[in-house]
Amino acid sequence: MILYELIDFDTLRVIWWALLGVLLIGFALTDGFDMGVGALLPFVARSDVERRVAINTVGPVWEGNQVWFILGGGAIFAAWPPLYAVSFSGFYLAMFVVLAAFIVRPVAFKYRSKRDSATWRTCWDWALFAGGAVPALLFGVAVGNVLLGVPFHLTPDLMPMYDGNFAMKFLGLLRPFALLSGVVSLSMLLMHGAAWLTLKTDGMVAIRARAIGTVAGMVAAGAYALAGLWLAFGVDGFAFTSEVVANGPSNPLYSEVARGGSWLSAYAERPWIAIAPLMGFVGIAMAVRGLREGFEVSTLLWSKLGIFGIIASVGLTMFPFILPSTVDPDSSLTVWDASSSHRTLFIMLVVTAIFMPLILAYTSWVYKVLWGKVTEDDVTANSHSVY
Repeated sequence: MILYELIDFDTLRVIWWALLGVLLIGFALTDGFDMGVGALLPFVARSDVERRVAINTVGPVWEGNQVWFILGGGAIFAAWPPLYAVSFSGFYLAMFVVLAAFIVRPVAFKYRSKRDSATWRTCWDWALFAGGAVPALLFGVAVGNVLLGVPFHLTPDLMPMYDGNFAMKFLGLLRPFALLSGVVSLSMLLMHGAAWLTLKTDGMVAIRARAIGTVAGMVAAGAYALAGLWLAFGVDGFAFTSEVVANGPSNPLYSEVARGGSWLSAYAERPWIAIAPLMGFVGIAMAVRGLREGFEVSTLLWSKLGIFGIIASVGLTMFPFILPSTVDPDSSLTVWDASSSHRTLFIMLVVTAIFMPLILAYTSWVYKVLWGKVTEDDVTANSHSVY
């Protein structure tokens, strides 16, 4: 109880905003290379043996990596209920496509090797491609739409309402800036998948991964820079026009918000956040260098730094906004008015402090056990393995 009283409501809100970012970044850093390998599969591996090598680099770990996605969704549901309600209803069709891709992926892992038919296996290989490329693209599109703002408003009883018909909830997300954000996401995860393959494979698979990953990294850096310029000169930001009450009620309609200016004004107000995009560019540049020079462990670590910086730059640029509204800025969801109660956030923090170290310890142990390269001899010696 003493600790509960010491941690203010506004402090807990910021802690959970940061923890949500950590969970989403953790998902991108781990399951990101799974998606990248899947999207690269038809291009880095030409023969059946090569494809089995690539698949076996991620087959044993993808389920554990996806825990971060589940934790992120659970954290949104428990810590930010309005965000969960608005985003999961407004992005319903896009999330359905993502979930369908995530369902196809494990099915492809399990069924691919059940028959020796080349046609059968090729179909499942393209299913693995879709299971990696589609979510990687749509996650970026979603982030782009968050920066642009979403056409929803809240009724007086806080029920979210969307403009447009059911189909437009998906087609309306495919705006040019959002698609550019999708290119950033897809290309950086292709680079990440390539970095993973260079660490876990050798031979032609690794050589092709280095070549494709180098191009993907350059595309990611260029698209990220272009997105920054577009954000500075072509996208309106959001700002409070009323007094900010950091420990006020969890009611988005409690504050007044206006649209205008630039999101990048945050860098004038908080110059220290410039470290995030700097990490993004440096991480990508060094990962590209590592891919070209044939480095392995350092390349993957630099790739992780680049992804961390890119995703962190979005959250830091938008803070304290989480999901802005284009049709009614006052309905915009922010850190200060879209959270669960003080007690709920505190209980969740205690649970997280207990179980997060266990998850990290177990994950570290798994990667230690599975350390080493997957070779063609490994997969040919066990032709009837699951993968």
